[in-house]
Amino acid sequence: MKTPLKIRVRGLKKSFGKKVVLDGIDLDLHEGESFVVIGGSGTGKSVLIKCILGLIHPDAGSIKIDGQEIVGLSYTAQQKALDKFGMLFQGGALFDSMTVWENVAFALTHGHGMDEAQAKEIAMEKLQAVDLDESTATIYPAELSGGMQKRVALARAIASNPEVIFFDEPTTGLDPIVSGTINQLIIDSVRRIGASALTITHDIGSLRKIADRVGLLCDGKMIWTGTVAQMDKSKEPHVVQFINGLPEGPFTTG
Repeated sequence: MKTPLKIRVRGLKKSFGKKVVLDGIDLDLHEGESFVVIGGSGTGKSVLIKCILGLIHPDAGSIKIDGQEIVGLSYTAQQKALDKFGMLFQGGALFDSMTVWENVAFALTHGHGMDEAQAKEIAMEKLQAVDLDESTATIYPAELSGGMQKRVALARAIASNPEVIFFDEPTTGLDPIVSGTINQLIIDSVRRIGASALTITHDIGSLRKIADRVGLLCDGKMIWTGTVAQMDKSKEPHVVQFINGLPEGPFTTG
């Protein structure tokens, strides 16, 4: 039995000049679900997430969060609706001038107005949740490995116990062992706080680990959705080419 919808996207369109990036996207994310969006480079995955986050204004379509339409809302009302979101950016996007714990606590102190002592206590708890010890808290991101930076970014994404977490290429640039660790931490963190997750990735190994359902983007449209098991059995040419990394097929290469 499906849980209630957390995010409902219908007919989402976005163009930049003459380039159509999103051409009528439909997407459903249910409560407690992990949905992974795959597709070739330049197919609009990041633009889709940025539209949902309010970072880009769509040209047309509907985005509902818990049944509330956010397209067309005032900035203040939109940001209030988006307070329930967390985000792990590609590359981590940590602040170099802040210590690790200050990075994790940033949204708590700046977005939620929490006092520093309480925010630091929560930051330390979240660092522990992603298997980082106290000695990490007072150093700076540049002193960490890529894998540790991703852990810090994950701790920041879950700091406010968000209802929805977005993951943008969470394992890019990491070796297979570290990628596997990050995937497991994502699963554990989402389950621990009961969040829904929307991930974009090129990493098929990561997809198989974290996805409940998968959506394939091509030419600005969500051309296929299904479970991982359905993906493996699919005969849809785009799906077959993408998950097997085939050089020839409907996806153009170059």
